[in-house]
Amino acid sequence: MDVDGAPALVQAEVEDVPTYTSIEAPPSLLPPRHYCDITGLEAPYTDPRTGLRYHDKSVYELIKSLSAGVAKDYLAARGVNPIVR
Repeated sequence: MDVDGAPALVQAEVEDVPTYTSIEAPPSLLPPRHYCDITGLEAPYTDPRTGLRYHDKSVYELIKSLSAGVAKDYLAARGVNPIVR
């Protein structure tokens, strides 16, 4: 034991403490969640025409009224290569 407070022991303990960025974990076994492109809520539905994900029928009504350019912008924000028919 060092009189200085055992710096070698303290350094070894600091290296073994897990942090948020150092934790190793296997990939999740659960399927990835999908979120609504308009509201950010969980999205069980996808519009077949635009590819936008939506939460409920009120959001779907809004998506139907969007122009192709706006739909492309929403898809680009999600990081999808937008192909709108």
